[in-house]
Amino acid sequence: MNNAFLLLAASSEANPFEKMTNPIIDLLDMILGPALAVVGALGAIFCIILGVKFAKAEEPQDREKAKHGLRNAIIGFVLIFVLLVGLKIGLPAMEQWATTAASSN
Repeated sequence: MNNAFLLLAASSEANPFEKMTNPIIDLLDMILGPALAVVGALGAIFCIILGVKFAKAEEPQDREKAKHGLRNAIIGFVLIFVLLVGLKIGLPAMEQWATTAASSN
């Protein structure tokens, strides 16, 4: 198995895994922009709906329930948004890492 890898590494290609990684990286790069827009839009709509529920709540229990739901939704959407932005920023570094890791072996 190692001999086959060494033959691939010694071939004219600098990165034998480039055929496999390039489509994945391109797909992630294409999806991240629209994913950020969709998460932002859905987060805003959902928070507006939960805010209206909170404003309409008359019972103290309903008010607390709506407040906790709104807080959890905001935390969840911020976390998802930060992770997507981190992936968008980190994608070139991951691509570089994969290229150097494959060429050093």
